[in-house]
Amino acid sequence: MLVLVAPGQGSQTPGFLTPWLDLPGVSDRLAAWSEVTGLDLVHLGTKADAEEIRDTAVAQPLLVAGALLSAAALFDGAAAAPRDAVGAVAGHSVGELAAAALAGTLTEHDAMALVRRRAEAMAEAAAVTETGMSAVLGGDPAEVAARLEALGLTAANNNGGGQIVAAGTAEQLAALAADKPDKARVMPLKVAGAFHTHHMAPAVTAMAEAAGQVGVADPVVPFVSNADGEVVTGGQEIVRRLVSQVSNPVRWDLCMERFQLLGATALIELCPGGTLAGLAKRNLPGVARVAIKTPDNLAEARQLIAERAAEAAEQEH
Repeated sequence: MLVLVAPGQGSQTPGFLTPWLDLPGVSDRLAAWSEVTGLDLVHLGTKADAEEIRDTAVAQPLLVAGALLSAAALFDGAAAAPRDAVGAVAGHSVGELAAAALAGTLTEHDAMALVRRRAEAMAEAAAVTETGMSAVLGGDPAEVAARLEALGLTAANNNGGGQIVAAGTAEQLAALAADKPDKARVMPLKVAGAFHTHHMAPAVTAMAEAAGQVGVADPVVPFVSNADGEVVTGGQEIVRRLVSQVSNPVRWDLCMERFQLLGATALIELCPGGTLAGLAKRNLPGVARVAIKTPDNLAEARQLIAERAAEAAEQEH
């Protein structure tokens, strides 16, 4: 069984959309989504520097666009993932909006409209207080948790394999960096806010209002939720979770556990791939992986899909 995943904020790099513009239909899609979002996604994905695309209001729409573009290229222009090729979809943080479109719950248009509102609202919430996020790698889990609690930080992401993302004010994060838990490393992340914490509460209301204006369908491909790693089968429940997820932790560790329970043998991470495939390498031994960074990776991804389809056919007989 193959899982299709979409990356979250911090995965973006300057110019990552440049090679995709050579593919048929990409310019048209980006033009349409630029109109929806009010952003020049071509410029942002090809010419903008690291600081410009670090802006939450820019990074989130850009990442969802990258995931959807690469999925369309992988599946010959299809807006949703084909059920006969993909066993489940999931996204990390903002990647859940791309996953919801790939599951058939949202249209691409509505996913882009929602991510724009989400990004604006989260950027506005982040501007109230100087906040951010840092990855805590290694260390004793109990000691890490105690240290975060003592500093008033939130474990905003649990990515499995001893990787916790702490979120809070700049002062709290500076204190963590100055006095790390034993045997742990602390790395500041390329994000401009304490996402998935109480600091984002104002953005939840804005996201809920926007979500009430889009069409919703039940997923045609199983959707694995960041909230708890559960498979969600109702479209309205997926959208409810997309809203509440803005101020609640991302449990990617539980998503990976769910992939195992579902019998995943392969994982493809959409553009800009790398982070989630890396986590799968450490946490899902024996699961084949392809990270799609450029169109050059599409052939390997298609080969992986073909191999899993052949295996499934053999099992049926």
